[in-house]
Amino acid sequence: MAAEKPEWLDILEYPFSPHYFETGAGKMHYIDEGTGAPIVFVHGNPAWSFEFRNMIKRLSKTNRCIAIDHLGFGLSDKPPDWSYLPSAHADNLEKLLESLDLKDITIMGQDWGGPIGLSYALKHPDKVRALVISNTWLWSVKNDLYYQAFSKGMGGPVGRWLIKNHNFFARVVMKMAYGDKKKLTQKIHSQYLSPLAKPAERKGCWVFPKQIVDSWEWLDSLWAKRSTLADKKILLAWGMKDIAFRENELRHWKEAFPNASVVRYADAGHYAAEEKPDELCGEIEKLLRD
Repeated sequence: MAAEKPEWLDILEYPFSPHYFETGAGKMHYIDEGTGAPIVFVHGNPAWSFEFRNMIKRLSKTNRCIAIDHLGFGLSDKPPDWSYLPSAHADNLEKLLESLDLKDITIMGQDWGGPIGLSYALKHPDKVRALVISNTWLWSVKNDLYYQAFSKGMGGPVGRWLIKNHNFFARVVMKMAYGDKKKLTQKIHSQYLSPLAKPAERKGCWVFPKQIVDSWEWLDSLWAKRSTLADKKILLAWGMKDIAFRENELRHWKEAFPNASVVRYADAGHYAAEEKPDELCGEIEKLLRD
């Protein structure tokens, strides 16, 4: 399905053909580049498939690279009355991937893309070969004071107002989460701000923070099934300057998957795909080759 690209889109940075999947609530945009064993990229808040562009330019030479925009983000529709719950995003991802009839899949999930992407892997382990887990989580944090404070602040009335009226998450929080803030240039930052230009377009962005705690039952249900993934090739790729997911969370993953490969980026923050795309591509190529 063809669609006109928005004027703000930098087609030199993001030179991919658009594809759309009808979810019932709206059209979900995704890109589908290259051929070979599929790698599926799943973003978090407030990102979109643009986050993985540099990795896709390289990896699509050897693999089929699929990267989605959740409803409410990027080039996808932003329906005002939809729930935007993480479990609903996971349902959309599952329906899309099932429609593409993939096998031998590698899933890379970052931030909310971790639980949303891993939800598919837990439901369809026979179709998944490998996992790339980057600065994310998969368990309840309802009793964790660190996450309680963030979720209550950004997901409460004040945080919701700041996000809705001032694009605060994309404008301020995103920059704070970079390890090297100079890498989030004005040119690149504009590609994250523009899809959320109007208050009515930001519901997805302000629902996510509250769900860090409120979706604890869904997260707990996923974590309870983690042994299903024990036989997969797993790469834990961690930006060590992340203010959201720290050494503690990396340790939790390592305890759950002691055979996972681990790479730490000492000078990167929350968005390893933005800050360390070449290094991360090399690790993924090694993971799939070994």
